[in-house]
Order: sequence, then C-alpha cells, then structure tokens
Amino acid sequence: MTIREEVATKAKEIDAVIMPYLPDVVGPQKTIYEAMEYTMQAGGKRIRPMLMKETYKMFGGNSKVVEPFMAAIEMIHTYSLIHDDLPALDNDDYRRGKKTAHIVFGEAMAVLAGDALLNYAFEVATKAFDYVDHLEDVARAMKILAKKPGIFGMIGGQVVDVELEGKPLTMEQIEFIHRKKTAALIEASMMIGATLAGAGEGEVQMMKRIGRKIGLAFQIQDDILDVIGDEENLGKPVGSDEKNQKTTYVSLVGLEQAKKDVKKLCDDAMNQIQLFIGEDDFLMDLITYLIDREK
Repeated sequence: MTIREEVATKAKEIDAVIMPYLPDVVGPQKTIYEAMEYTMQAGGKRIRPMLMKETYKMFGGNSKVVEPFMAAIEMIHTYSLIHDDLPALDNDDYRRGKKTAHIVFGEAMAVLAGDALLNYAFEVATKAFDYVDHLEDVARAMKILAKKPGIFGMIGGQVVDVELEGKPLTMEQIEFIHRKKTAALIEASMMIGATLAGAGEGEVQMMKRIGRKIGLAFQIQDDILDVIGDEENLGKPVGSDEKNQKTTYVSLVGLEQAKKDVKKLCDDAMNQIQLFIGEDDFLMDLITYLIDREK
C-alpha cells in the first residue's frame, strides 16, 4: 500500500469516528445541521485529527479519550475554511472541487454554519471527560484547544493576513501569518495528542515545535503548488497569488529556494520525531506525504 493509499484509508477510518459527533439533521433549525454536515463532508484529508491520533498513539495512548478532540479539531478547521471562503474574505466559489457553503446555503447561513461548528467543537471536546477518571490531562488539552485557534493563534494570523492584503510583505510578516494561520492548528493537534496520552510538559512543547515546522512547510508547499500545481488535482484555481499580485514565500525567495526550505523544515521535524519513535512509524511517512503532496 502506498502512503497516499494509507492516508486515504486512515482518513476514512477517521471519518467513521468523527462524523457521528455531528447532530442529526432534524428539527426547525435543521438547515444549520445540513450546512455543518455538507462542509464536514467536503473531502478534507483529515490531516489534523490524523496527526492528533498518531501523536497520541506514539506516546502510548490507547483509549477513546482522543476521539472527541479529533472531531473538535476538524470542526474548528472546517469552520475556518467556511469563513475564509466568504465574499468578505477570499470570495471563493469552490473548495476541493465542490461549491463552497455560501454558494450552496447563502452567505448568512454560511456565517452561522461556521459559528455553529466552532461552538459545537467545544461541546464535543467535553465528551472526552466521559472516558477518563483522572480529568487533568483532558483539562490541559481543553486549554490548548481553546487557545490555538484564537487571537493568539489562527485568528491572529488571519487578522494580519486581512490587514496586509494587497500590500508588499516582509518575510517576517509572511512567516508570522503562516505560523499562526496554518501552523497553529497543526501544533494544537500534536500537542493535544501528546497531552491526552499523559506526556510531560517538555514533550508537549517538543510536539509544538515539530507541529510548527510541519505547518510552515505545509503552507510553503501550498504557495509552491499555486505556482506549479495542477488545477484539477488541487480542486481550485492555480496562479491566483501571482494574478492578485500577492506576496508569498515563493515570490520572496524564489521557487527553488522555497522547495529547499520545505525539505529542511520536513527533515528537521522528522529528526525530532525520531527521538520518540522508530524510522518505520506511519507518522514519519505522513509528514513526508504532507510536504511532497500535489494537492
């Protein structure tokens, strides 16, 4: 089985875990449930819950306590995509080859669907308390989940991205946006996985640093794919950054240097992961897959 096939198989397994956490599509407010389900089923790779689960296993975790957090992190990621696609932000009609939420359900309902997924994510995460006798690790994980998507993490990066739109950016500004907007949820995924498995604070902080490297490499690869990617593979237009005269990592350092930097970040992350696992672990292959992906 290739790594692409293995990732696809594990994504289906994750779907079987996280999708039942969504509410049933019934009741007077069922439209919001439909919108939540539509966007959660829009073909995501489930990278964040996958990283969370694999990190949890790496530190010896073997219970259901991680599952509500896997669902929660994917809900938060999905809400952020719904809002990113809105006319007020990126104004995208398609994501992953499917019509975006505001095209299908209208702008107002898309805003509400994003709000609903964000709020519901924390309700779902609290279900983890039902699986443990000692509540401290779940409480620590809740603190990470509450902070990383917020103003000191993902939202903070989004704010800077919006405010600087159309302006020439420095490398410092681009790295800040990537670190917060993209890497924060990847950091959170690995930190939560380690925390729920009972890892010590030093180990959790190591997962934060590894997650940051993966997140930065992942976003730089996105910038690379916008230049050289295949539109059919990506499920979205390519060349949009250049067309919109947007400063990106690639436009600042060039395509070849960007590829080298992605490889270095990936190598650094894997060297640090090897302190905890053997070379043949799936987590190593997953990191390589994320960086070498074509979509």
